[in-house]
Amino acid sequence: MRDIERLFNEYSESHMNPTNKMIHQLAVPLIYFSVIGLLWSIPVPDWLAQYGVNFAHIAILPALYYYFLLSGPIGAAMTLLTIGCFLVLQQIAASEVAVWQVSVVVFVVMWILQFVGHWVEGKRPSFLTDLRFLLIGPAWVWGSWLKRLHISY
Repeated sequence: MRDIERLFNEYSESHMNPTNKMIHQLAVPLIYFSVIGLLWSIPVPDWLAQYGVNFAHIAILPALYYYFLLSGPIGAAMTLLTIGCFLVLQQIAASEVAVWQVSVVVFVVMWILQFVGHWVEGKRPSFLTDLRFLLIGPAWVWGSWLKRLHISY
């Protein structure tokens, strides 16, 4: 069994309840977005800022590399999600609201939803047993969409 399939199977064990699955379909990508937003908000040195680079740009590279190691289609899907996150964050950054404020609110609300989902499920979140599942969650959401579209990963 490929590593991506094994990880998705393990992750799925604590995500069987339809309500929990639905919550995760919403909350996991938004948590991914909020983490990128929080990294985006960390001040960077001027020598880096002059190139329009922030810590989100730097931190996402090893994560995307990991996703591509697991599966090309998952890596591509996560790249699309990441580009979407960056585009929305650019819009927020151009507005009157601080990116970090939006990110904190989204992060807290979505984690509360996640824990409600796991309470409904009656199982602990997967990341409590293996921290890799913090990265696997967003890929698992994409994996379910890829399956619906009949795209193998």
